[in-house]
Amino acid sequence: MEYNDIYDIDRNLTGRTHLRGTRWKKGEYGLVVCVWVYDGKGNLLLTRRAPEKTFPGTWENSGGAAKAGETSLQAIVRELREETGIRAKAEDFELLGSGRDGNTHYDYYCLLAPVPIEEIVLLPGETDAAKWVSFPQVHRMIEEKQICRIIARQFQRQEQDLLLRQSAQD
Repeated sequence: MEYNDIYDIDRNLTGRTHLRGTRWKKGEYGLVVCVWVYDGKGNLLLTRRAPEKTFPGTWENSGGAAKAGETSLQAIVRELREETGIRAKAEDFELLGSGRDGNTHYDYYCLLAPVPIEEIVLLPGETDAAKWVSFPQVHRMIEEKQICRIIARQFQRQEQDLLLRQSAQD
């Protein structure tokens, strides 16, 4: 069984925990973290969701729910390592922004990590493929509904920030 910390609407910890997979009560919020991994050459790393997950076969960035007791940075370090095998330090991540939707607080990160695709280690039951894609390819994938709609909206909100970071690497 996995538990998540419960936050209030203002993102204060309540001292209570929530059992993953059960419904959130009104006024309870969890924390989800996401990261856009970029290579400094104009590409983003996407992974494909395994068939047994929600939105099966769609492409996304890495991320997931913070476990009880984890900070946002601890959660993103763990999620990225679990889903891709990429081992990054907390200080390597850059916070792009935060948000709230439904019963979830979100933290959105980016990370420069030009890892060769053959070094990506996928997590069975979570991810079944990975690839580097250019920004125009991401747009095509969104149009073709190959990218989960939640991730597509996130990309559209953060594209300019990501492009700035990419261009800083040139």
